[in-house]
Amino acid sequence: MDYTFFDFLGLLGAVGLFMYGMKVMSEGLQKVAGDRLRNILSAMTRNRLTGLLTGCLITALIQSSSASTVMVVSFVNAGLMSLAQSMAVIMGANVGTTFTAWIIALFGFKMDISVMVLPLMALAVVLLFINKSKTKSFGEFLIGFCFLFMGLNMISDYVPDLQSNPEIFSFLQNYATPNLGGILLFSTVGLVVTAIIQSSAATFAIVLIMCSKGWITFELACALVLGSNIGTTITPILASMSGNVAAKRTAMGHLLFNLLGTIWCLCVFIPFAQFNVWLTEAIGQGNPNELYTFVNTLHSEQPDLYNQLFSNSLPAGHEVLTKIASMQMSVSFGMSLFHTTFNLVNVCIMIWLTGLYVKIVEWVVPAKRRDDEEFTLKFISRGLVGAAELNIAQAEKEISVYSERVSRMIDMAQELIHTKPKTEEYNKRYSRLEKYEDISDRMELEIAHYLNKTAEGRLSNEAKLRIAAMLNIISEIESIADCCMGIGKILNRKIESGVDFNDEIYANIDAMYDYVRQAMSMMVARVADIENVSGKDLIDSYNKEREINNLRNQLRGANVSNINERHYEYQAGIYYMDIIGDLEKTGDYIINVIDTLRDNFRKHAA
Repeated sequence: MDYTFFDFLGLLGAVGLFMYGMKVMSEGLQKVAGDRLRNILSAMTRNRLTGLLTGCLITALIQSSSASTVMVVSFVNAGLMSLAQSMAVIMGANVGTTFTAWIIALFGFKMDISVMVLPLMALAVVLLFINKSKTKSFGEFLIGFCFLFMGLNMISDYVPDLQSNPEIFSFLQNYATPNLGGILLFSTVGLVVTAIIQSSAATFAIVLIMCSKGWITFELACALVLGSNIGTTITPILASMSGNVAAKRTAMGHLLFNLLGTIWCLCVFIPFAQFNVWLTEAIGQGNPNELYTFVNTLHSEQPDLYNQLFSNSLPAGHEVLTKIASMQMSVSFGMSLFHTTFNLVNVCIMIWLTGLYVKIVEWVVPAKRRDDEEFTLKFISRGLVGAAELNIAQAEKEISVYSERVSRMIDMAQELIHTKPKTEEYNKRYSRLEKYEDISDRMELEIAHYLNKTAEGRLSNEAKLRIAAMLNIISEIESIADCCMGIGKILNRKIESGVDFNDEIYANIDAMYDYVRQAMSMMVARVADIENVSGKDLIDSYNKEREINNLRNQLRGANVSNINERHYEYQAGIYYMDIIGDLEKTGDYIINVIDTLRDNFRKHAA
């Protein structure tokens, strides 16, 4: 039978269904365990082994080493993790990504999954109509699971037969021998295919089908899988292009790790592949090389039986079908074993070379000197959106950075009050305050855009509420920045009016500033540890807000008496009260953030 263009489109559709199923299954898992995943990432310690295990666990759950890689970028950039520690997470991610291969190997051939797909789909649809959020998410997971194996079965139907359609792969067939040239060529093909479809799991599924049907040898199938390890790095590389230096370094570290691992494996490829053949036999799964020999012998000696076999016209229970099924299991097990063994050996070797990795990556991607006051986001960047549930952790950290940055404006505004008007120093400090206010506006827009983009993904109801709360928090923080800038504008009006403050006014303003600064410091600390807001923390913040309001009332009452007693001019009193009122509004915005934390994050208190 000729392989037509529509067959090729069918193959693309089957791969698309497989990848979509993997995506839905991943998102369902994230929604079931979203908070736990965020807590695991937030609790990463500065330890190679912990980072390795974390990368392995997260990737096994979200089934994407690329997503795991882009997730650690923000932690590196903000100093929560060093580049060396992130390398351990990336190494663990390479081991975790083999989890999907084992699912395919253990369930794809051991049982006829197509018999289970529709009953599972029926169960999943029922779960989707149950009100409980996590039950719905589990239903989505089951639907993704069904789509994944439906896609796998379709790939099996649409992958071209090298025997029946030699003209399609005539170029590859000339090198389809397990020598150095063939191994390098098939590794390159694996790299290119994975780079195009951006999924090593999908490549693995295609290769597994081709190998299990005896169209390529076990060694060449392993070479394709080996190349896919490099191809999978294309996703974080593309994502990092719009990111910062840390993003580029982390993506480069991922590429370097997989590239060097592939190089050493190619140097000992034949012995390493034979070792996995021996290991598969030792475990009791048979010799994965036997299928290729059996199918090709069948094709040459009994072509009619061969055609019946791959046209699915043999009766159920036929001895050839039974034998083929046993050999397919051996091949799928051996392929998964090769993938896992390679990554485990690679990790065991490379984990001790992280220091060298860091030096190489820093040399390849040098840091650019940046002005400390330049607009940058530390935890999130355009294009670096991975797993929707886990993105919330990144946004939380970015909001912490945002609040800390805005808190500096309180000190800037106070310094401006005590700076001699119409001097170069005054103009310099006013421009700096103005610049920070502009940065604040842009950070609010960028974080809000990121949160809105995250909200477009598949999220649990709890995650949606958290995003709404975080949008409210950044709005309040931006209002604090506006208040600080507002004080600068009040001072400009005061200067234009030719009004001066006396020592009493300065002392009262400084007293108010002390209270506001303390309240702001409390808020910044609460936002920095947003998951663990305690009752005592809330009480302290509310007490400080009351102190701010009481002092404002005292100063407002005393202001009239002070003007009547000629302590200062009436116009000076107006500007003085404007500043006090602005500071009191700052306290209101601070307490609004605390209220949001109480209402939406209090359940995470220790």
